[in-house]
Amino acid sequence: MAEAYVTGDGHRACGICPSRRFPFGEFDVFERPTKECPFNPADGHRYTTDGVPVCVHPEKVGIPAGRYKSENAPLTAEIRLPTAESDLVPYLRELLHSAAPILLEGLIEQATAEIPRAFPDVDVITTLRRALS
Repeated sequence: MAEAYVTGDGHRACGICPSRRFPFGEFDVFERPTKECPFNPADGHRYTTDGVPVCVHPEKVGIPAGRYKSENAPLTAEIRLPTAESDLVPYLRELLHSAAPILLEGLIEQATAEIPRAFPDVDVITTLRRALS
């Protein structure tokens, strides 16, 4: 059996989150609870009408809402850099520390490409080091 997406203590995911039982791609992530993913009182979990397990806290699992299991949605994340240089490190720190590990490489690649465009005088490597420390 494949390893659950969330492992170990200290993760922000709820104790009953499907991310603690299934690998990425084996559950969907909704923005919030809806009628499309009702709570099942028999086991304490949420499911789509097709029986796909659903997480309703994307900010806690670090991945955007998506129908990863039911529609085989691709996992993507997009950087939206702040307009002020002084907000850059705090923004990147929050983004990178709360992102799912599966997203980190892509986010760092995007930051490496976008920072020089938005802030030509900023050293990308130094900025990323500060954000990741």
